[in-house]
Amino acid sequence: MKFFKNMLVCFSLFQLNTQAQEAEVFATTNQAVGNITFTNNGDLVYSHHPFFAPENRVMIMDAKTKESKPFPNKAWNLPRDTDDNYLSNVLGIRNDENGIIWMIDMAQRNNVTPKIVGWNTKINSLERIYYLPKSSVPKIAQPNDMVVDTKHGYFIIADEGIGNGGDGSQAAFIIVNMKTGKTRRILEGTRTTKPENTPTVINGKHLAVNGNNLLVGNDGITADKDFEYIYYGPLNGTKIYRIKTSDLVNEAYTDADLDTKIETYSKKPNNGGMSIDMDGNIYLTALETQSVAVVSAKDKSVKTIAKHKNMVWPDGVSYNHVDGYMYVSAAQVNNGAVFNNGKDKSSTPFYIFRFKPIVNGVPYR
Repeated sequence: MKFFKNMLVCFSLFQLNTQAQEAEVFATTNQAVGNITFTNNGDLVYSHHPFFAPENRVMIMDAKTKESKPFPNKAWNLPRDTDDNYLSNVLGIRNDENGIIWMIDMAQRNNVTPKIVGWNTKINSLERIYYLPKSSVPKIAQPNDMVVDTKHGYFIIADEGIGNGGDGSQAAFIIVNMKTGKTRRILEGTRTTKPENTPTVINGKHLAVNGNNLLVGNDGITADKDFEYIYYGPLNGTKIYRIKTSDLVNEAYTDADLDTKIETYSKKPNNGGMSIDMDGNIYLTALETQSVAVVSAKDKSVKTIAKHKNMVWPDGVSYNHVDGYMYVSAAQVNNGAVFNNGKDKSSTPFYIFRFKPIVNGVPYR
């Protein structure tokens, strides 16, 4: 009887914790925030969403004072002709257990090579640059987000396939070997990376460019606490997929081989960012409903866990290991000029929210 009572209590707590909570406004900014990550002491490092062509590509916010400044410094946010050691166009950013902030420079605003830039926050110095060649990042590529897998030694990048007029049909993964720097483009235009025909609809309006629905491919991505599985899915799509990390990075496997190893994990709404907690519950930004959803590791059910009326286009979601909150940005991408007959309808302030996850999140995801 005691066993069943304990089970009932656990179930009740789970139900309680997955009921939608009002997200807390943590901070506001004057420019749209894309993705968020954290330093070892809990300060926020975030990208200004490149959709709005910001002057400063990446910022760092003191978690206590909430004051922000360019990250890693102003020089890295200033384009120039003398070299390409600067950030051109950044959305995806992640941290690792070594105190390094890794930033994907899509390089779409300047004539430079796309790259991953790692900045060591412990010694405030450049760690390493990994250049991404055209063979891995063709013209239509838009490397959006990544997993920094320090266990297997790879960056695993989700490429949306909507760069420079791309329609998402050639979305893919980009795999980068941390030791050698070798890059590979895999699963391009396959059933789990390209978008489904599920247009993004916000307040009854389809997200469209020149009358054509925008369909975005491989986007949200995360890994469990042991880097055993990669979870991912196209932004426009109804499913989360997963594959063993060791399979995904295995160079011996063809795309056809990999396809047989991919599992359909759960249902999902059209979503942007993705994160995970220690129990394997997956958090994803639900673009159409101004909220964050959670996929239960127990039964794969999908529920709303956090919402706010000002959570317009929730984008990145990430766990702060210092204070125990999940943080989420609201980028207002749907209010941009390209989706509104040339008129920018976004407005300040832009918001950074936070909420309590069901259990502690996984740091460095």
